[in-house]
Amino acid sequence: MEELTTDDAPDSIGPFSQGIATGDRIYVSGQGPVDPETGEVVPGTPGEQTRRTLENVEAVLQAGGASLDDVVKSTVFVKDMRYYDEVNEVYGTLMSPPYPARSAVEVVKLPVDIDVEIEVVAER
Repeated sequence: MEELTTDDAPDSIGPFSQGIATGDRIYVSGQGPVDPETGEVVPGTPGEQTRRTLENVEAVLQAGGASLDDVVKSTVFVKDMRYYDEVNEVYGTLMSPPYPARSAVEVVKLPVDIDVEIEVVAER
């Protein structure tokens, strides 16, 4: 098992890794719309937050030698399903066919005050 870390994604806010590689699989912990340089949440619409979130996911994937094109499964957590279409629109522009398997779940609260969090599994 190999821990993946990068300064191009936000630091973990608890006892977990940004990502873990094991064999050909990469597991990226839930990422949100946090600027890795400042540690601050990027303001904006749920779509804008989705873009920053996926940029953070990709930074961790790149630390493991992969990219968003290698994602096989993702889980999207949103604070309100009213954001689903907006999140989907941005997600669809950054992910490529064949799209990964995916779950989308509405949650009451996330560890930081954000509208979206995304975790992925990729194959390198």
